[in-house]
Amino acid sequence: MRSAVARALRGVRWYVRELTDESAYDRYVAHVRKDHPQAEVPSRRDFERMRTDRQEGDPRQGFRCC
Repeated sequence: MRSAVARALRGVRWYVRELTDESAYDRYVAHVRKDHPQAEVPSRRDFERMRTDRQEGDPRQGFRCC
């Protein structure tokens, strides 16, 4: 019973992280470490700044109101 509840909670956590794109940094770090092992991995703060700048610079990414 406990393992079923734990498995369900892990599934909910995964779903929410994917839905909110919280896992984007984890995927990026895995990509950099795999495909560019000599490159420095940016901090989460730097990653979020790069991502925000890219989204704001590309009109296809949508409108950001605030």
